[in-house]
Amino acid sequence: MPTNFTVVPVEAQGEERDLVEQDAWRQEEEEDNRDRGSGERGQQGGARHLGDGISRESSPFINNAETDRGNMYEGKNMALFEEEMDSNPMVSSLLNKLANYTNVTQGVVEHEADEDSKRKEVKVPRMGTFIGVYLPCLQNILGVILFLRLTWIVGTAGVLESFIIVFMCCACTMLTAISMSAIATNGVVPAGGSYYMISRSLGPEFGGAVGLCFYLGTTFAGAMYILGTIEILLTYISPSAAIFKPGEAGDETESMLNNMRVYGTCIIILMAIVVFVGVKYVNKLALVFLACVILSIIAIYAGVIKTAFDPPDFPICLLGNRTLSKRSFDVCAKFTERNNETKTTNLWLLFCNSSLPNAMCDNYFSLNNVTEIQGIPGIRSGVLIDNLWSTYSEKGSIVEKKNQPSVSGSEDTKIGGRPYVFTDIMTYFTVLVGIYFPSVTGIMAGSNRSGDLKDAQKSIPTGTILAISTTSFIYLSCIVLFGACIEGVVLRDKFGEAVNGNLVVGTLAWPSPWVIVIGSFFSTCGAGLQSLTGAPRLLQAIARDGIVPFIQVFGHGKANGEPTWALLLTAAICEIGILIASLDSVAPILSMFFLMCYMFVNLACAVQTLLRTPNWRPRFKYYHWTLSFLGMSLCLALMFICSWYYALIAMLIAGCIYKYIEYRGAEKEWGDGIRGLSLNAARYALLRVEDGPPHTKNWRPQLLVLLNLDCEQLVKHPRLLSFTSQLKAGKGLTIVGSVLQGTYLDKCVETQKAEENVKALMGVEKTKGFCQIVVSPSFRDGISHLIQSAGLGGMKHNTVLMAWPQSWKQTENHFSWKNFVDTVRETTAAQQALLVAKNIDLFPTNQERFTEGNIDVWWIVHDGGMLMLLPFLLRQHKVWRKCKMRIFTVAQMDDNSIQMKKDLQMFLYHLRLNAEVEVVEMFENDISAFTYEKTLMMEQRSQMLKQMQLSKNEREREIQSITDESRGSVRRKSCSSPQSIGQDVQALLNNDYEKEEAQLIHDRNTASRSAPAVKASMAAAMPEKVQMTWTKEKFVAEKYKNKDTNVSGFKDIFNMKPNQSNVRRMHTAVKLNGVVLNKSQHAQLVLLNMPGPPKNRKGDENYMEFLEVLTEGLDRVLLVRGSGREVITIYS
Repeated sequence: MPTNFTVVPVEAQGEERDLVEQDAWRQEEEEDNRDRGSGERGQQGGARHLGDGISRESSPFINNAETDRGNMYEGKNMALFEEEMDSNPMVSSLLNKLANYTNVTQGVVEHEADEDSKRKEVKVPRMGTFIGVYLPCLQNILGVILFLRLTWIVGTAGVLESFIIVFMCCACTMLTAISMSAIATNGVVPAGGSYYMISRSLGPEFGGAVGLCFYLGTTFAGAMYILGTIEILLTYISPSAAIFKPGEAGDETESMLNNMRVYGTCIIILMAIVVFVGVKYVNKLALVFLACVILSIIAIYAGVIKTAFDPPDFPICLLGNRTLSKRSFDVCAKFTERNNETKTTNLWLLFCNSSLPNAMCDNYFSLNNVTEIQGIPGIRSGVLIDNLWSTYSEKGSIVEKKNQPSVSGSEDTKIGGRPYVFTDIMTYFTVLVGIYFPSVTGIMAGSNRSGDLKDAQKSIPTGTILAISTTSFIYLSCIVLFGACIEGVVLRDKFGEAVNGNLVVGTLAWPSPWVIVIGSFFSTCGAGLQSLTGAPRLLQAIARDGIVPFIQVFGHGKANGEPTWALLLTAAICEIGILIASLDSVAPILSMFFLMCYMFVNLACAVQTLLRTPNWRPRFKYYHWTLSFLGMSLCLALMFICSWYYALIAMLIAGCIYKYIEYRGAEKEWGDGIRGLSLNAARYALLRVEDGPPHTKNWRPQLLVLLNLDCEQLVKHPRLLSFTSQLKAGKGLTIVGSVLQGTYLDKCVETQKAEENVKALMGVEKTKGFCQIVVSPSFRDGISHLIQSAGLGGMKHNTVLMAWPQSWKQTENHFSWKNFVDTVRETTAAQQALLVAKNIDLFPTNQERFTEGNIDVWWIVHDGGMLMLLPFLLRQHKVWRKCKMRIFTVAQMDDNSIQMKKDLQMFLYHLRLNAEVEVVEMFENDISAFTYEKTLMMEQRSQMLKQMQLSKNEREREIQSITDESRGSVRRKSCSSPQSIGQDVQALLNNDYEKEEAQLIHDRNTASRSAPAVKASMAAAMPEKVQMTWTKEKFVAEKYKNKDTNVSGFKDIFNMKPNQSNVRRMHTAVKLNGVVLNKSQHAQLVLLNMPGPPKNRKGDENYMEFLEVLTEGLDRVLLVRGSGREVITIYS
């Protein structure tokens, strides 16, 4: 396929056309423009539509509102496509928008608007790999730990274990950088750094949780840098500036912590003011801070080279094998010669009670000699062998030199007051990992500046990986060089007390220790400012996304976009780290948050790679899911290695944020990998479930809820969804379906509106499930389609829930009862259970609470245990929780009621159900005249409606009159003086016979009828032949022609005898209704076995009458029809 395209301009032809044609053309154009303008006005604020009315998703690169339609259609060269230009722009327009696209730094809208004018005047210079990525990463990675703690880590853990610690941490960041490079090169990455990448790859829940964790890590990093700044100031630059002085021996640590709290609070206020006043000053000073770091590292390497031929003179004083602090004495000896006299030194006074040679001295001091060794023997001294192995110690132990001879004496109780060098914390491998890891963080600095890079997809991988490689080499080489040049006791001396209070790494530097001291001071200051600058903007980006509602206030700021509120929160959280005051305690905290962030970056890359989504096409090719998985595992392992309880706390915080966003946060669709993972997991699970039907123990009602909608596409019975949520409690499958009558092309807009309304109601009623709207030419066919095809694979419904058609007798749609009966038949054929809620509008809402009452179950026939299971599920919900469950069963004449009750109680005991049991005896008796009359009226009405060709209004009046008479008879419950079919019919028939009760009805219907009755019904009789054209003569002739036919037809109706099967059914319905009313009239809910429809479809209307009689007089009824399989079991 050729890939070369040629843009061919379509020249305007017909320049010589006459003025008449030009005027006509101009008039047509004006009319078209007016039509389009009105169309545009009608579409403002809504979705764009094509000519066929189908809405299209707007392109993220094209602002349709700003498109100049006149220019687009100029010349009429593309008139064939003009109706689609709103949603499908011309290629030239698309390419123009893409070329002018800029990924602006995330900030408030006001800031972007303020900067627009500046961009038009001055084009912002784009940075390359070295300036934009490499140097910022270098500055953020190299910092306080390198200068203040790396020598101590090497002395404590030894060269080998220190190498392992550094290698693990650097490997973790390198693997993370590989994953980050893949994500960052998979499309345009706007500013936002790791938060943007994680949230768009793993979804808003993970993105928000990890983004906030990364924010907390950055904030605590600022606290750590500030504490490092104060430690350098008060320990190495100006110890006299301390506010709190140690009062007694051993109070040095507590005094130092108090000084750090006071100075730290002052510095953080000062830094917050600097950041608030102007970030541009911080950015300008960043190059100065970076220069300090680089010069300090160069000074260290220069000092190492110098030790090869001229080691610096830093003598260390040892008493036996114990290291002494030189802060309290100047001469490393017990005695000194002055004017040929032997005098004791200041050191003597520290261990003895007087300056006399025969004074009482410390036992260890008396037994051991004072020796002096070189603290930095040099790279050729062979001290590396002694520093290979670890020397962990307890808190408060003395720093001792290995392989140094000493005599152990009785320990002095005042050892804490002696001038020894003590360890301030207990040391072991995992503690050192937690303290060191912050020194390798900062790898996100390049991705955070992606908006300012010339080619982010090229610069981010190259600059980040190169910076990590450089810093890893620096750290690993420094470990070996420190171990090869510096004495072990000096390395373990954290605060340089043995070298006159000098910074240990400074003693190695050339030309002066002050190069390191000053350089580290400014670098830690700069890193603290950078943290206080970056963290508020990260929080602002999260707040602006709107995924965490309670932090949305932090998305606002000054008019130029500076995040003022976020800066205040950052300073407050940073103050918490300052109050902790110990750098060694703060470092593991931020290690947790950074490790969690890096872990999810690796997870994002692994998920995207394994899912193989079509959009996963990173330009960085040197990645693999195994590397991402290894990096993720290493991050998780390092979290628990550093501190298992900190790891659990960090994961708990992230989990709480995740659940909060999931529960309360705004729904965002970012095409994230977790959604793709969910789809893959759902597909796998569906394939597994498809293997076979669920076991009885796993059975639960998977509901298909059939809703009726009104003309406004609103739900007629919202309580049906309330009952659904009460029955399901969020468990299992729920499909809410409805049917619109018509064709889909005509009902497309109504379908969308109906779906929105149903979903909104589902949200209000807290019904968790899916919505499915079907458009069908026939309502009946639509219901059938839902029953057959709703669900997917093994996740199909097994139960249908619907409302009883209350107006099945009076409704304008006289097919409603037919649809209902056919639905009953189809659920039975599909082996699905059916629940029919009668008087659904009387059912409780989710906000109501029943404080008392009963749920009555009338167990007439066994249908698989549905009647037992449903009350149990309902009582799990707050609405029904305080209701008691009662089970009634019916005993016949031959049944042993006492034994039935015992068996039923034992059955419920094995089912682990608590319920009251009652056996109701319903003996056979004669069929009452009331039942006979009721059945006869039902059959006669059905037959009359078949034979009489009434108009619509007349049909409704006829049905209503018979219905009213029927209800009056039921209310009287008397068979002593039964009424006829209806008052109008009775008047016409002129019956005056009075006979015995049982024979009276039959006699009335078999007696001869008078001629007026025939005349009254003659006009409505059905003709044998339908004539399409009527004249007066034809009408009269036809009327007399059919006179005899009408008379015979109505004689058949009034002479008919009721079907004996229908009489028996009506008898059962009446008797059962009486028994149920007697026991359960005041129950909160009555559950009844629902009898099946007759096999002969001619009796469908009679079936509706049976159900109506069976449930008459009850407020809330749930008719239950089982699916034919067991749904509850006594086995575990």
